[in-house]
Amino acid sequence: MTSRPAFSSRVPRSLEHNRIARAMRARDRRRPLIDLTVTNPTTVGIAYPPDMLHALGSVGALAYEPSAFGLESARAAVSRDYARRGVAIDAARVVLTSSTSEAYSLLFKLLCEPSGDAVLVPTPSYPLFDHLTALDGVTPLPYRLDYHGRWTLALDDLDLAWTPGVRAVLVVSPNNPTGSLVQPDEFEGLAARCARRGAALIVDEVFADYVLAPVVQVGLPMECLTFRLGGLSKSAGLPQVKLGWIAAAGPDALVCEALERLEVICDAYLSVSTPVQTAASTLIASGAQVRQRILDRVRTNLATLASLASTHPAIHLLPVDGGWSAVLRVPSTRSEEDLVLELLERDDVLVHPGFFFDFAHEAFLVVSLLPEPATFAEGTRRLVERADA
Repeated sequence: MTSRPAFSSRVPRSLEHNRIARAMRARDRRRPLIDLTVTNPTTVGIAYPPDMLHALGSVGALAYEPSAFGLESARAAVSRDYARRGVAIDAARVVLTSSTSEAYSLLFKLLCEPSGDAVLVPTPSYPLFDHLTALDGVTPLPYRLDYHGRWTLALDDLDLAWTPGVRAVLVVSPNNPTGSLVQPDEFEGLAARCARRGAALIVDEVFADYVLAPVVQVGLPMECLTFRLGGLSKSAGLPQVKLGWIAAAGPDALVCEALERLEVICDAYLSVSTPVQTAASTLIASGAQVRQRILDRVRTNLATLASLASTHPAIHLLPVDGGWSAVLRVPSTRSEEDLVLELLERDDVLVHPGFFFDFAHEAFLVVSLLPEPATFAEGTRRLVERADA
Protein backbone atom coordinates (compact mmCIF):
# COMPACT_ATOMS: atom_id res chain seq x y z
CA MET A 1 0.00 0.00 0.00
CA THR A 2 1.38 3.38 -1.02
CA SER A 3 1.12 6.13 1.56
CA ARG A 4 -0.33 9.46 0.50
CA PRO A 5 2.18 12.30 1.01
CA ALA A 6 1.30 14.87 3.62
CA PHE A 7 1.02 18.45 2.39
CA SER A 8 1.90 21.56 4.34
CA SER A 9 -0.82 23.54 6.07
CA ARG A 10 0.74 26.64 4.52
CA VAL A 11 -1.24 25.78 1.39
CA PRO A 12 -5.07 25.90 1.70
CA ARG A 13 -6.61 22.53 2.56
CA SER A 14 -9.49 23.07 0.16
CA LEU A 15 -8.76 24.23 -3.38
CA GLU A 16 -12.41 24.22 -4.42
CA HIS A 17 -13.53 27.12 -6.63
CA ASN A 18 -16.02 29.63 -5.23
CA ARG A 19 -19.38 30.34 -6.89
CA ILE A 20 -18.07 33.20 -8.97
CA ALA A 21 -15.09 31.22 -10.26
CA ARG A 22 -17.38 28.30 -11.09
CA ALA A 23 -19.72 30.62 -12.97
CA MET A 24 -16.79 32.02 -14.94
CA ARG A 25 -15.73 28.51 -15.96
CA ALA A 26 -19.26 27.57 -16.97
CA ARG A 27 -20.22 30.69 -18.95
CA ASP A 28 -20.68 30.65 -22.73
CA ARG A 29 -17.32 31.82 -24.07
CA ARG A 30 -18.96 32.94 -27.31
CA ARG A 31 -20.48 35.89 -25.43
CA PRO A 32 -17.95 38.74 -25.05
CA LEU A 33 -17.05 39.47 -21.45
CA ILE A 34 -16.43 42.95 -20.09
CA ASP A 35 -13.83 42.36 -17.39
CA LEU A 36 -13.91 45.17 -14.84
CA THR A 37 -11.48 43.32 -12.58
CA VAL A 38 -8.47 43.50 -14.92
CA THR A 39 -5.29 44.81 -13.27
CA ASN A 40 -2.79 43.96 -16.01
CA PRO A 41 -1.88 47.20 -17.83
CA THR A 42 -0.28 45.29 -20.71
CA THR A 43 -3.67 43.94 -21.88
CA VAL A 44 -5.88 47.06 -21.91
CA GLY A 45 -4.61 49.01 -24.90
CA ILE A 46 -2.05 51.20 -23.10
CA ALA A 47 0.60 52.29 -25.62
CA TYR A 48 4.14 51.27 -24.67
CA PRO A 49 7.32 52.55 -26.34
CA PRO A 50 8.18 49.82 -28.87
CA ASP A 51 11.82 49.76 -27.76
CA MET A 52 11.06 49.78 -24.04
CA LEU A 53 12.49 46.34 -23.35
CA HIS A 54 15.53 46.59 -25.63
CA ALA A 55 17.73 47.34 -22.63
CA LEU A 56 17.13 43.79 -21.38
CA GLY A 57 19.40 42.62 -24.21
CA SER A 58 22.38 44.63 -23.00
CA VAL A 59 25.79 42.98 -23.44
CA GLY A 60 26.43 43.77 -19.78
CA ALA A 61 23.77 41.23 -18.82
CA LEU A 62 25.99 38.41 -20.09
CA ALA A 63 28.28 38.81 -17.07
CA TYR A 64 26.98 37.35 -13.84
CA GLU A 65 28.07 39.22 -10.72
CA PRO A 66 25.87 37.96 -7.89
CA SER A 67 25.08 40.49 -5.18
CA ALA A 68 22.69 39.82 -2.32
CA PHE A 69 20.99 43.23 -2.53
CA GLY A 70 21.42 43.67 -6.29
CA LEU A 71 23.77 45.57 -8.57
CA GLU A 72 24.85 48.99 -7.33
CA SER A 73 23.78 50.61 -10.60
CA ALA A 74 20.23 49.28 -10.27
CA ARG A 75 19.95 50.26 -6.62
CA ALA A 76 21.18 53.75 -7.50
CA ALA A 77 18.48 53.96 -10.18
CA VAL A 78 15.84 53.11 -7.59
CA SER A 79 17.29 55.75 -5.24
CA ARG A 80 17.02 58.37 -8.00
CA ASP A 81 13.42 57.35 -8.65
CA TYR A 82 12.58 57.95 -4.99
CA ALA A 83 14.21 61.37 -5.32
CA ARG A 84 11.86 62.11 -8.23
CA ARG A 85 9.00 61.76 -5.74
CA GLY A 86 10.77 63.94 -3.18
CA VAL A 87 11.91 61.03 -1.01
CA ALA A 88 15.58 60.75 0.04
CA ILE A 89 16.68 57.10 0.09
CA ASP A 90 20.35 56.08 0.20
CA ALA A 91 21.10 53.49 -2.51
CA ALA A 92 22.97 51.47 0.12
CA ARG A 93 19.62 50.93 1.87
CA VAL A 94 17.83 49.64 -1.24
CA VAL A 95 17.29 45.89 -1.59
CA LEU A 96 16.18 44.53 -4.96
CA THR A 97 13.57 41.77 -5.16
CA SER A 98 11.78 39.98 -7.97
CA SER A 99 8.40 41.35 -6.84
CA THR A 100 6.58 43.03 -3.98
CA SER A 101 5.24 39.63 -2.94
CA GLU A 102 8.79 38.38 -2.57
CA ALA A 103 9.66 41.53 -0.62
CA TYR A 104 6.95 40.67 1.91
CA SER A 105 8.26 37.11 2.17
CA LEU A 106 11.82 38.28 2.78
CA LEU A 107 10.66 40.68 5.48
CA PHE A 108 8.50 38.04 7.17
CA LYS A 109 11.57 35.79 7.28
CA LEU A 110 13.63 38.65 8.72
CA LEU A 111 11.16 39.73 11.38
CA CYS A 112 8.99 36.76 12.36
CA GLU A 113 9.35 33.36 13.91
CA PRO A 114 7.14 30.85 12.08
CA SER A 115 4.02 29.48 13.75
CA GLY A 116 3.83 32.06 16.48
CA ASP A 117 4.61 35.60 15.42
CA ALA A 118 2.09 37.89 13.76
CA VAL A 119 1.74 40.96 11.56
CA LEU A 120 -1.08 43.49 11.63
CA VAL A 121 -2.86 43.75 8.28
CA PRO A 122 -5.32 46.47 7.17
CA THR A 123 -8.90 45.64 6.15
CA PRO A 124 -10.27 46.27 3.63
CA SER A 125 -7.22 45.40 1.57
CA TYR A 126 -6.23 42.87 -1.04
CA PRO A 127 -6.60 39.20 -0.10
CA LEU A 128 -3.03 38.32 -1.13
CA PHE A 129 -1.93 39.00 2.45
CA ASP A 130 -3.73 35.88 3.67
CA HIS A 131 -1.71 33.74 1.26
CA LEU A 132 1.64 35.48 1.79
CA THR A 133 1.46 35.23 5.57
CA ALA A 134 0.35 31.59 5.43
CA LEU A 135 3.22 30.65 3.13
CA ASP A 136 5.71 31.99 5.68
CA GLY A 137 3.92 30.59 8.72
CA VAL A 138 2.99 34.03 10.02
CA THR A 139 -0.35 34.95 11.59
CA PRO A 140 -2.23 37.90 10.03
CA LEU A 141 -4.16 40.01 12.54
CA PRO A 142 -6.62 42.43 10.91
CA TYR A 143 -7.07 46.06 11.90
CA ARG A 144 -9.82 48.21 10.43
CA LEU A 145 -9.93 51.09 8.06
CA ASP A 146 -13.10 53.01 8.96
CA TYR A 147 -15.17 54.96 6.45
CA HIS A 148 -16.86 58.19 7.53
CA GLY A 149 -16.84 60.17 4.29
CA ARG A 150 -13.18 59.22 3.94
CA TRP A 151 -11.14 56.21 5.01
CA THR A 152 -9.18 56.51 8.25
CA LEU A 153 -6.98 54.15 10.22
CA ALA A 154 -8.79 52.85 13.29
CA LEU A 155 -5.82 53.17 15.66
CA ASP A 156 -7.92 52.08 18.65
CA ASP A 157 -8.82 48.90 16.78
CA LEU A 158 -5.16 48.37 15.94
CA ASP A 159 -4.29 48.65 19.65
CA LEU A 160 -6.91 46.05 20.51
CA ALA A 161 -5.61 43.67 17.83
CA TRP A 162 -1.99 44.04 18.95
CA THR A 163 -0.65 40.95 20.70
CA PRO A 164 2.82 40.29 22.20
CA GLY A 165 3.67 38.31 19.04
CA VAL A 166 3.21 41.21 16.62
CA ARG A 167 6.46 41.91 14.78
CA ALA A 168 5.28 44.32 12.07
CA VAL A 169 2.41 46.54 10.97
CA LEU A 170 1.52 46.49 7.27
CA VAL A 171 0.28 49.68 5.63
CA VAL A 172 -0.85 50.10 2.01
CA SER A 173 -0.95 53.69 0.72
CA PRO A 174 -2.66 54.26 -1.65
CA ASN A 175 -4.71 51.33 -0.46
CA ASN A 176 -5.97 48.63 -2.79
CA PRO A 177 -8.93 48.64 -3.32
CA THR A 178 -10.16 51.65 -1.35
CA GLY A 179 -7.73 54.08 -3.01
CA SER A 180 -7.27 55.84 0.32
CA LEU A 181 -4.07 57.52 1.50
CA VAL A 182 -2.65 57.19 4.99
CA GLN A 183 -2.35 60.68 6.46
CA PRO A 184 0.79 62.09 8.16
CA ASP A 185 -0.75 62.03 11.64
CA GLU A 186 -1.76 58.40 11.12
CA PHE A 187 1.79 57.48 10.10
CA GLU A 188 3.05 59.22 13.23
CA GLY A 189 0.67 57.21 15.39
CA LEU A 190 1.72 53.96 13.74
CA ALA A 191 5.44 54.73 14.01
CA ALA A 192 5.15 55.66 17.68
CA ARG A 193 3.39 52.38 18.44
CA CYS A 194 5.94 50.35 16.49
CA ALA A 195 8.87 52.07 18.20
CA ARG A 196 7.35 51.61 21.66
CA ARG A 197 6.56 47.92 21.09
CA GLY A 198 9.63 46.87 19.12
CA ALA A 199 7.84 46.23 15.80
CA ALA A 200 8.65 47.27 12.24
CA LEU A 201 6.49 49.32 9.87
CA ILE A 202 6.10 47.90 6.35
CA VAL A 203 4.70 50.46 3.90
CA ASP A 204 3.45 49.21 0.54
CA GLU A 205 3.68 52.15 -1.88
CA VAL A 206 3.30 50.34 -5.20
CA PHE A 207 0.56 52.77 -6.29
CA ALA A 208 2.39 55.89 -5.10
CA ASP A 209 2.72 57.22 -8.66
CA TYR A 210 -1.05 57.17 -9.14
CA VAL A 211 -2.22 59.68 -6.55
CA LEU A 212 -5.30 61.52 -7.79
CA ALA A 213 -6.01 63.78 -4.81
CA PRO A 214 -3.86 66.84 -4.11
CA VAL A 215 -1.39 65.92 -1.37
CA VAL A 216 1.69 67.36 0.25
CA GLN A 217 4.66 64.99 0.02
CA VAL A 218 5.85 64.21 3.53
CA GLY A 219 8.56 61.94 4.83
CA LEU A 220 7.66 58.93 6.91
CA PRO A 221 8.43 59.07 10.65
CA MET A 222 11.92 57.76 11.37
CA GLU A 223 11.54 56.59 14.96
CA CYS A 224 10.91 52.94 14.08
CA LEU A 225 12.42 50.44 11.67
CA THR A 226 10.59 51.06 8.40
CA PHE A 227 10.55 49.26 5.07
CA ARG A 228 9.07 50.92 1.96
CA LEU A 229 8.04 48.65 -0.91
CA GLY A 230 7.78 49.49 -4.60
CA GLY A 231 8.34 48.00 -8.02
CA LEU A 232 8.17 48.31 -11.80
CA SER A 233 4.94 46.30 -11.97
CA LYS A 234 2.95 49.44 -11.12
CA SER A 235 5.38 52.36 -11.42
CA ALA A 236 6.27 51.51 -15.04
CA GLY A 237 3.36 49.22 -15.92
CA LEU A 238 5.74 46.28 -16.31
CA PRO A 239 4.50 43.31 -14.26
CA GLN A 240 6.32 40.92 -16.59
CA VAL A 241 9.89 42.10 -15.99
CA LYS A 242 9.83 41.21 -12.28
CA LEU A 243 11.68 43.94 -10.42
CA GLY A 244 10.66 45.18 -7.01
CA TRP A 245 12.50 46.73 -4.10
CA ILE A 246 12.66 47.35 -0.38
CA ALA A 247 13.96 50.66 0.97
CA ALA A 248 15.01 50.53 4.62
CA ALA A 249 14.72 53.56 6.91
CA GLY A 250 14.65 54.39 10.59
CA PRO A 251 17.22 54.62 13.40
CA ASP A 252 20.68 53.96 11.92
CA ALA A 253 21.67 51.18 14.31
CA LEU A 254 18.43 49.29 13.71
CA VAL A 255 18.66 49.71 9.93
CA CYS A 256 22.25 48.46 9.85
CA GLU A 257 21.39 45.43 11.96
CA ALA A 258 18.35 44.65 9.80
CA LEU A 259 20.32 44.94 6.56
CA GLU A 260 23.05 42.62 7.84
CA ARG A 261 20.45 39.94 8.52
CA LEU A 262 18.51 40.63 5.35
CA GLU A 263 21.71 40.16 3.36
CA VAL A 264 21.96 36.56 4.60
CA ILE A 265 18.39 35.85 3.46
CA CYS A 266 18.76 37.51 0.06
CA ASP A 267 22.10 35.81 -0.57
CA ALA A 268 20.39 32.43 -0.19
CA TYR A 269 17.97 33.21 -3.05
CA LEU A 270 19.60 35.70 -5.49
CA SER A 271 16.26 35.81 -7.29
CA VAL A 272 16.57 39.00 -9.35
CA SER A 273 17.82 38.39 -12.89
CA THR A 274 20.91 40.20 -14.17
CA PRO A 275 19.23 41.50 -17.37
CA VAL A 276 16.55 43.38 -15.45
CA GLN A 277 19.14 44.82 -13.08
CA THR A 278 21.38 46.13 -15.88
CA ALA A 279 18.30 47.57 -17.57
CA ALA A 280 16.81 49.07 -14.40
CA SER A 281 17.85 52.66 -15.02
CA THR A 282 16.48 52.65 -18.58
CA LEU A 283 13.27 50.86 -17.59
CA ILE A 284 12.59 53.29 -14.77
CA ALA A 285 13.21 56.28 -17.04
CA SER A 286 11.10 55.02 -19.95
CA GLY A 287 8.38 53.99 -17.54
CA ALA A 288 7.44 57.66 -17.16
CA GLN A 289 5.58 57.57 -20.51
CA VAL A 290 3.61 54.47 -19.58
CA ARG A 291 2.92 55.80 -16.09
CA GLN A 292 1.40 59.00 -17.51
CA ARG A 293 -0.78 57.04 -19.94
CA ILE A 294 -2.03 54.78 -17.16
CA LEU A 295 -2.74 57.82 -14.98
CA ASP A 296 -4.67 59.47 -17.83
CA ARG A 297 -6.66 56.25 -18.30
CA VAL A 298 -7.49 56.03 -14.60
CA ARG A 299 -8.65 59.66 -14.50
CA THR A 300 -10.79 59.24 -17.61
CA ASN A 301 -12.49 56.12 -16.33
CA LEU A 302 -13.00 57.54 -12.86
CA ALA A 303 -14.76 60.58 -14.37
CA THR A 304 -16.96 58.25 -16.42
CA LEU A 305 -17.82 56.20 -13.35
CA ALA A 306 -18.62 59.32 -11.31
CA SER A 307 -20.93 60.59 -14.06
CA LEU A 308 -22.79 57.28 -14.36
CA ALA A 309 -23.10 56.82 -10.60
CA SER A 310 -24.51 60.33 -10.23
CA THR A 311 -27.54 59.32 -12.33
CA HIS A 312 -28.40 56.59 -9.79
CA PRO A 313 -28.88 58.18 -6.34
CA ALA A 314 -28.95 54.74 -4.68
CA ILE A 315 -25.36 54.09 -5.80
CA HIS A 316 -22.49 55.89 -4.13
CA LEU A 317 -18.96 56.15 -5.52
CA LEU A 318 -16.55 56.30 -2.60
CA PRO A 319 -13.74 58.89 -2.86
CA VAL A 320 -10.61 57.68 -4.67
CA ASP A 321 -7.33 59.30 -3.62
CA GLY A 322 -5.13 57.06 -5.75
CA GLY A 323 -4.51 53.66 -7.29
CA TRP A 324 -6.24 51.73 -10.06
CA SER A 325 -9.51 50.72 -8.36
CA ALA A 326 -12.79 52.29 -7.31
CA VAL A 327 -15.40 51.18 -4.79
CA LEU A 328 -19.16 51.51 -5.27
CA ARG A 329 -21.62 51.20 -2.41
CA VAL A 330 -24.77 49.66 -3.89
CA PRO A 331 -28.25 48.85 -2.56
CA SER A 332 -28.22 45.71 -0.43
CA THR A 333 -31.34 44.24 -2.04
CA ARG A 334 -29.40 41.01 -2.53
CA SER A 335 -26.02 39.73 -1.46
CA GLU A 336 -22.88 40.99 -3.15
CA GLU A 337 -22.24 37.50 -4.45
CA ASP A 338 -25.72 37.24 -5.99
CA LEU A 339 -25.35 40.66 -7.62
CA VAL A 340 -21.93 39.76 -9.05
CA LEU A 341 -23.37 36.53 -10.44
CA GLU A 342 -26.31 38.40 -11.99
CA LEU A 343 -23.93 40.83 -13.67
CA LEU A 344 -21.85 37.95 -14.98
CA GLU A 345 -24.67 35.73 -16.17
CA ARG A 346 -27.14 38.35 -17.44
CA ASP A 347 -24.94 41.29 -18.43
CA ASP A 348 -21.58 39.65 -19.27
CA VAL A 349 -19.78 41.95 -16.82
CA LEU A 350 -17.28 40.76 -14.22
CA VAL A 351 -16.68 42.77 -11.03
CA HIS A 352 -15.35 41.97 -7.57
CA PRO A 353 -17.63 41.74 -4.53
CA GLY A 354 -16.54 43.70 -1.49
CA PHE A 355 -16.17 40.59 0.65
CA PHE A 356 -13.18 39.55 -1.47
CA PHE A 357 -11.36 42.43 0.25
CA ASP A 358 -12.85 41.93 3.73
CA PHE A 359 -15.17 44.91 3.76
CA ALA A 360 -16.84 45.01 7.16
CA HIS A 361 -20.37 44.75 5.75
CA GLU A 362 -22.28 44.65 2.47
CA ALA A 363 -22.91 45.87 -0.14
CA PHE A 364 -19.88 47.05 -2.10
CA LEU A 365 -18.53 46.35 -5.56
CA VAL A 366 -14.93 46.94 -6.63
CA VAL A 367 -14.00 47.81 -10.21
CA SER A 368 -10.69 48.35 -11.97
CA LEU A 369 -10.09 51.73 -13.60
CA LEU A 370 -7.75 50.24 -16.22
CA PRO A 371 -10.02 48.94 -19.02
CA GLU A 372 -10.21 50.65 -22.42
CA PRO A 373 -12.52 53.70 -21.94
CA ALA A 374 -15.35 52.68 -24.29
CA THR A 375 -15.39 49.17 -22.80
CA PHE A 376 -15.29 50.59 -19.29
CA ALA A 377 -18.17 52.98 -20.00
CA GLU A 378 -20.37 50.20 -21.36
CA GLY A 379 -19.49 47.83 -18.53
CA THR A 380 -20.14 50.37 -15.80
CA ARG A 381 -23.41 51.43 -17.47
CA ARG A 382 -24.61 47.83 -17.24
CA LEU A 383 -23.31 47.63 -13.67
CA VAL A 384 -25.16 50.66 -12.27
CA GLU A 385 -28.38 49.72 -14.07
CA ARG A 386 -28.28 46.18 -12.70
CA ALA A 387 -27.27 47.26 -9.19
CA ASP A 388 -30.10 49.81 -9.04
CA ALA A 389 -32.73 47.49 -10.52
